[in-house]
Amino acid sequence: MGKSGADFLSKRVAGLKPSGIRKFFDIAATMDEVISLGIGEPDFTTPKPILEAGIRSLQAGETHYTSNAGKMALRQAIADNIKDLYGVGYDPATEVVATVGVSEALYLAMTAVLDPGDEVIIPTPCFVSYQAEVLLAGGVPVEIPSKMEDNFQLDPERIRAAVTPRTKAIFIGYPNNPTGAVAERDVLMEVAKVAEEHDLIVISDEIYDRLVYGFEHVCFPSLGEDVKKRTILLGGFSKDYAMTGWRIGYAAGPAAIIQGLVKVHQYTIMSAPTVSQDAATEAIRSGSAYVDEMAAEYDRRRRLIVDGLNRLGLRTFEPKGAFYAFPNVAASGMDDDTFANKLLEEEHVAVVPGSAFGAGGEGFVRCSYATAYEKIEEALRRMEKFMQRHG
Repeated sequence: MGKSGADFLSKRVAGLKPSGIRKFFDIAATMDEVISLGIGEPDFTTPKPILEAGIRSLQAGETHYTSNAGKMALRQAIADNIKDLYGVGYDPATEVVATVGVSEALYLAMTAVLDPGDEVIIPTPCFVSYQAEVLLAGGVPVEIPSKMEDNFQLDPERIRAAVTPRTKAIFIGYPNNPTGAVAERDVLMEVAKVAEEHDLIVISDEIYDRLVYGFEHVCFPSLGEDVKKRTILLGGFSKDYAMTGWRIGYAAGPAAIIQGLVKVHQYTIMSAPTVSQDAATEAIRSGSAYVDEMAAEYDRRRRLIVDGLNRLGLRTFEPKGAFYAFPNVAASGMDDDTFANKLLEEEHVAVVPGSAFGAGGEGFVRCSYATAYEKIEEALRRMEKFMQRHG
């Protein structure tokens, strides 16, 4: 008998777990009147000047490929923006590449730097794609769990202890999805020291950089010229500017490394969508006030959801960035998977089990507050009824 379809899949792909986030969206989509605290997507429409720039681009016939690395106007705007915000200088001609969202930038970084068997140290809980992209590039993810008692901060000593002769990179993602934690400057300095001691590259996903509350985001390559030389910075427009569907992001770093990313990008993608590049250029030019407005509204929702969850006995530390609360569900007597399933089934509120985000996420659920204030209020009412039955 011949092979079945599944037998033709590579072991790498066959062994990948499906996204724990997607599973809950798929179930929720079949139900009525679900309030989703699951999706990590702004509920705002892209601000009007950015939309109009995209429309103008199409009407002007900008429907062709751009250079592989992206339009120079966009790369220049990205470089200027990083310089203005964080004081880090990049050459737009050789040190910046426009990508199809940060997701592609992540794929490019892993594919360009990893050889089979290379290890990547990843603090967890973290976004579900990190480990998967390491595996798809032939690497080995090494998870370093963080703890709620430490406000989900990175632990440089645990990172140092995880280094082996096979370690190639340290991957960090702050402000953090799913915990909402932000990394403190002195902690990041220690991580930079570990990278220098062991001659490692650091890949830093800073997609939520502008969504911080009462806290200053520290851009990793801003820690010094030596740090910048070994850092790939990943950033984008999806979260800050509410541009998820435009699929536009970037990677910035040393020219030799970025040219390696461009090599993979040119054979895999060709170029990021032209209309999205034009819209992203306008986002940098005129979008800052809108980012501040959206961040202020997220902050209002943040206070509502964190206070509400703590009141229900679901212990929640105060997130300082992104738009997620990460409550501990121990008071319900259930594990995170059971809690999420039962809450969806009984009260039609969708949250994501913390175990979907790697080691250290067990016993927590992710609640996104990138949804309307009134919907969060109703979700909390439903969760209160749920906890009265189960808490």
